[in-house]
Amino acid sequence: MRLVTPGDSAPASVNKYLLPHENQVITVRRHPAVLMVPVGLVLGGLIVAGVLSNTVASQAGTVISWIWWAWLILLAWFVWRVAEWSVDYFVITNQRMLLTTGLITRKVAMMPLAKVTDMSFKRTIAGRMLGYGEFVLESAGQEQALSNVPYLPYPEQLYLEVCEMIFPNKNATADD
Repeated sequence: MRLVTPGDSAPASVNKYLLPHENQVITVRRHPAVLMVPVGLVLGGLIVAGVLSNTVASQAGTVISWIWWAWLILLAWFVWRVAEWSVDYFVITNQRMLLTTGLITRKVAMMPLAKVTDMSFKRTIAGRMLGYGEFVLESAGQEQALSNVPYLPYPEQLYLEVCEMIFPNKNATADD
């Protein structure tokens, strides 16, 4: 089963980085688990702001407003992280792997498939429970811009599909 069916196109934010002769094979967004820490901080901050508002309610009202302004800044940071997550994609074409990140400052990390000498994936306990993993890519003797790709959904399926692209079955017939 392919993660992206033939004919699907990459999002416009990614499509501009594809070469004219490249065929997109897989495009996935990072797993939403990348937002676990920001969600925890916003909810924890909300609880702390509520408790502090009740304990210092008898004192100065300006302290309460500062508490809630701090929480609003934390909420704005959370919204920023969600917006960044929404534009981050991991793309595999027939020739290379790309990781596009960043909302204002766009970063595109790339590794040609032919340069990949070793690939593995890691799954923590949280990753197994929530369904994400991390790819670890190595290439011959060079430090690459794309060496770790954390928070990928469907890691086993992605791993098998990428391995099939890197190491195609040379003995396959047309019937296979």
